[in-house]
Amino acid sequence: MATVVAQSHYIFGLRTGVRNNLLYFDEQTVIFPCGNNCVRYNINQKCQKFIPGTERSQGMQALAISTNRRYLAVSECVEKATITVFDLQHEQSRKRKVLTGGEIPVNEFVCMAFSPDSKYLIGQAGGPDWTLFLWMWEKKKVMATVKTSTDGPINQISFNPEDNTQICVSGNGVFKIFRYAGETLKQSSTFKTDTHHFLCHTWMSTEQVIAGTDAGQLMMFESGRLRWEMNVTPVKKVYSQSEKQDSNETFSTLPRVTAIVGYSNGFACSAGPGTVCLFEKREEEDQYKKTKEIKIPPELFSNDPSSAEQQEISTLCISPSEETLAASTDRGQLYGISLSLAELNKGVFAQFEHLSHSSHSSVITGLSTCIRKPLIATCSQDRSVRIWNFETNVLEMYKEFQEEAYSIALHPTGLYILVGFSDKLRLMTLLIDDIRTFKEFTVRSCRECAFSHGGHLFAAVNGNVINIYSTTTFEDVLNLKGHNEKVRAIAFSVEDSRLVSCGMDGAVYEWNTLTGARESESVLKTCSYTGVTISPDAKTFFAVGTDCSLKEIQDCQILKEVRTGDVVCTTVAMSRSGRALFIGTSTGTVRAIKYPLPIQNDWIEYQAHAGPVTKMVITFDDQFLITVSEDSCLFIWKIIDKEGQGLKREKELIYAEEILITKSDLEEKNKIMLDLNARVTELQEENKYQLSLRDIEYKEKINELTEKCIQQINSLNAEKEVLKAEKEKQQTAHVKSLSEVLEKHDKEQQDMESSNNQKLMLEYEKYQELQLKLHKVQQEYEQQLHSVEESKTRALEEMMQSYEAKLEEKMMLVTQYQDESQQKVREFDEYIKQEEEDIDMEIHEIRMKFEQNLKEEKKANTRLKVELDTTTKQFHVLQREIENKNLEIEKLKQEVQKLQSVIKALENDITGLKTAIQKRDGIIQDKEKSIYELKKKNDTLNKTIEVMEFRADYMEEQIEPKENEIQELKEQMVEMEGELKEFHKTNTQLELKIAELNLKLKNKDKEMHKEMRKVQDIGVLVQRFKADLHTCVEFIQDPKRLKEHIRELYKCYVQPSDVVDKAAVDTDTQKENHRQREHYEKIITTLKNQLTRDTNVFQANNTKLMKDNVILMKEINDLRQELRTVRMQLHNYESQSSFNKNSKSSANTRGAASAGTNSLMTRQSLEEAEKIIQFQRLEIQRLKQEINGQTPSSRTKLPPLTN
Repeated sequence: MATVVAQSHYIFGLRTGVRNNLLYFDEQTVIFPCGNNCVRYNINQKCQKFIPGTERSQGMQALAISTNRRYLAVSECVEKATITVFDLQHEQSRKRKVLTGGEIPVNEFVCMAFSPDSKYLIGQAGGPDWTLFLWMWEKKKVMATVKTSTDGPINQISFNPEDNTQICVSGNGVFKIFRYAGETLKQSSTFKTDTHHFLCHTWMSTEQVIAGTDAGQLMMFESGRLRWEMNVTPVKKVYSQSEKQDSNETFSTLPRVTAIVGYSNGFACSAGPGTVCLFEKREEEDQYKKTKEIKIPPELFSNDPSSAEQQEISTLCISPSEETLAASTDRGQLYGISLSLAELNKGVFAQFEHLSHSSHSSVITGLSTCIRKPLIATCSQDRSVRIWNFETNVLEMYKEFQEEAYSIALHPTGLYILVGFSDKLRLMTLLIDDIRTFKEFTVRSCRECAFSHGGHLFAAVNGNVINIYSTTTFEDVLNLKGHNEKVRAIAFSVEDSRLVSCGMDGAVYEWNTLTGARESESVLKTCSYTGVTISPDAKTFFAVGTDCSLKEIQDCQILKEVRTGDVVCTTVAMSRSGRALFIGTSTGTVRAIKYPLPIQNDWIEYQAHAGPVTKMVITFDDQFLITVSEDSCLFIWKIIDKEGQGLKREKELIYAEEILITKSDLEEKNKIMLDLNARVTELQEENKYQLSLRDIEYKEKINELTEKCIQQINSLNAEKEVLKAEKEKQQTAHVKSLSEVLEKHDKEQQDMESSNNQKLMLEYEKYQELQLKLHKVQQEYEQQLHSVEESKTRALEEMMQSYEAKLEEKMMLVTQYQDESQQKVREFDEYIKQEEEDIDMEIHEIRMKFEQNLKEEKKANTRLKVELDTTTKQFHVLQREIENKNLEIEKLKQEVQKLQSVIKALENDITGLKTAIQKRDGIIQDKEKSIYELKKKNDTLNKTIEVMEFRADYMEEQIEPKENEIQELKEQMVEMEGELKEFHKTNTQLELKIAELNLKLKNKDKEMHKEMRKVQDIGVLVQRFKADLHTCVEFIQDPKRLKEHIRELYKCYVQPSDVVDKAAVDTDTQKENHRQREHYEKIITTLKNQLTRDTNVFQANNTKLMKDNVILMKEINDLRQELRTVRMQLHNYESQSSFNKNSKSSANTRGAASAGTNSLMTRQSLEEAEKIIQFQRLEIQRLKQEINGQTPSSRTKLPPLTN
């Protein structure tokens, strides 16, 4: 069986936290990190190429590109910090070198930069050492190292743009410039920066650096010294919400300058959240002026559109031709703007545009695909739901909500979507331009949900219970209970008769979706499962969990277990064909394993995300694998075999093109179209009538203008003929004078040559004579060496003196000639100045005349502007007439050009003569006199040529005003057309606004009627509920029956089917509802607390009374026992006394007295006992009355029922 391979196809998202995470490769291509890859994205063609990261990489820290745009440096942390240099000119961007810190331990490289010649690379290591490395990267040689800081972070390093040996470092309390010399880096400048936190900097020249701080300041350094500083924007007062409610105190926030980039005209820098400022250099030295503010546009489909403007700019970069400015933000969004368009834009502010599609900015928690459409649905903790198209690689639609979304499921038809929010589970429709809720279910924080393949059922996880609902009736069909902890994943079988679930309790259950019975189970308490999938035949399950293994489960038994090393698997997916398994790991990698599972650990691992893979899905046709992660990136992989071909399909899948739209929206749009069509017809009729009226007026005015133009053209033609005649006369005179000058020049040149030749011959003869003399002297010198030395020295001195005198004479002549030439140049300059002054006076007079004419024409044109709404027919007629005039003017221009060509030819001749003279000056110095005379004559010729040029310019100046008049008329016509178009646009906009307001009124009326009906229905329900509640009150003394009746009431009146769909409410009403809800919840909590206090007090009183009763009962029992004993004693005493009376009648008086006293004592004790008993009886009655008085009445609330 062929091995299945996954190939990167497209990536959505941007990895934040990477320094310099946006770079320009060329005009159309940008490079940015996404997951554990670098993406080369072509903006025009919308295609991507990928540079994969290093295996087992813990993530990228920084990027840097060379000045020649050939090499890319990527800082990563594997086992130790590394910098990988890639060759971008290679098709697959192959690795060139891998650099490390060598023997110095480095945890990470926080920023990097290439030298201007791309031969050297600097890298800043992180804390605690903060060491700066300088490499000759092609040889992997560390040239020098230096510690740049002690405790603060370093934010940016850079080379001088024209000097490889100068390096700038900026950070918290650090701004240093180092110079490389003698294999060491030495600090060349000192500046006290303890109070400043520098976030970024840029070189403006070889000596100037501009740095930005976290306090919103820009500082300009020159040669290491501070030249000036300024605030980017004025300080703003910001009120916090708590302070708004409690006090009126304020605190000030300064915009942080987080990114800065320089270009030829100035620089661009961030100025707080969502704002970039453009600065241009003034004519004064070293001064910059803010010319434009560029802001991030608000999001259209967000609950808070202004939240997009609060994004902080993390990186700025400019294209090589300085045409486009691109920016990345801390929420992973890419923006761009054309600088030329920004400058053309009127006003101070401009707006960015998305460089690519808007992407998620937080952890992606849900992922799903459908069958009938090429759509992907994702949800994230950034409270947004997004719909992507994996065929066109486009973001179809997105919407932000007020609650966090935990799970998502796309209906097989692609028309509905199920989203689990923190408060409810919502079923929504995917409309043409909106995602609209139409059913809500009371399932809070649903972490998993899925539609069946047929679309008739959907399952939702509610803690450890799985609820299965019907898509048609929305009834809760089944409740699958069995898991002891939270359910982490669910999957339907192909025929929808089985459902597989796994949970954190280590259980994998198979459920029957028809009966709700548990078909099979596999429990492994040592493993917490995170993902499960089912084979196409629904007999085998595959589960992954925290025990770093993939398990194949069949018939309640684990058949095979594939260990994945020390990497935790988070999710698993199987192709529909059953040929391959794909696993997502906690390190962000994706592994492809062929099926059946191999005996040995055999898989292909791909570098994908920079965080744990949260979800993984394969499309229905087995062509694409989609993965999402905690790094907020969405990867689309193409599934192919090793031969590079896609997997075979059973049959070709044709995607549907249908979209949903509500009837009300369709009717509204049709009405708007009808109204607009009617309005267009009315406007057309009005325009026709107005145009017909203005046609007549403009015909008359055009006739007047044509007459004036014809007269002016005739006058110009006459002047032109006069000028032609003068030009011909001057040309003939000039030709004659030129020929004479040339003849004279030739004669003089011949004379000069002959005279010079004669002089040369004389000099040559003298030279020969001197040679003979020297020969004789040498012979005499050889014969008489000692005697003739004195005579020879004298002769030599005389010769030297004579020659020096000759040289002095020649030098004097040269200086005289130079002085004469300078005087002639001065005279010529004065002559030119006088001529220029005369010409300027004439030009000024002509300008004054034409300015007066222009003012008159402008006044006439301003009158015409009020009435001018031109028609197309007359415009074409005017254009033809103007074109004819332009042809005539072009003919005049051609004639002027011919004159200019003649003048240029004469100038070329003059320049040729000058070059010949210069060459001869270098060879023959004696001919300078004649050359200066020739220069005088050439100057006279130049003067005559300039006179001719002035006359030609005068002719052109007379032609140009007429051309300007014609162009002004054209511009006026174009402006009037633009005003007419703007007027039509404003009319249409106002009509659209009126239609929108009418539609809103209708919708409000409909909502009001719906609410009235709801109120009536609720009133009827309340009356029925009151009647049933009165029946329940009868059983207030019997808690059990009362509890049963209340449960029956709950079942009767609170059912899922009775939940009314809530219409989409405006943001203001939603806020009001939330506020009222919180208010009532607070009231309910206070009442509950009061009730619990009352019940506690009641229970305490009850227990106290019970204790008192018990004590009293004990005392009563004791008294009764005493009574009995007393009565028994009394009875015994009476019997004894009667016996004693009969037997001892003759007792003495002392015994009788004692007996009397005893009888009196017993009677007194009996009376006291009876009193005590009566008192205790009264006390018991009183306590009983109190107990009966504290029993709850029918109106008091009973404590809540508990199961």
